[in-house]
Amino acid sequence: MNGRPPEAPAGDVLTLAEAAAYLRLPESEVANLVHTQGLPGRAVGAEWRFLKTALQDWLRTPSIKGSKEAMLSIAGSWKDDPFRDDMRKEINRIRGRPIIEDGE
Repeated sequence: MNGRPPEAPAGDVLTLAEAAAYLRLPESEVANLVHTQGLPGRAVGAEWRFLKTALQDWLRTPSIKGSKEAMLSIAGSWKDDPFRDDMRKEINRIRGRPIIEDGE
């Protein structure tokens, strides 16, 4: 052993610029995706490193969080549901949360 860490195969570990080029996005958007969408990357000092396979897996995996707008549109679809209040009460009962009615 020569005391140096083993080298990753060329192209497996990407810099921010390389990851941005691979994803065809601006570097600023890649950095934003790390913080907002769970894009897998690691800060190493003042630089970023990305595994190409992790980026590929991230692209294949549907977003769990979804966008705020999508969540609000789903929540809005319950607005006129006749069973909404009963479902809310049952969820709170199961979770052991007190149900406080308006005006109490």
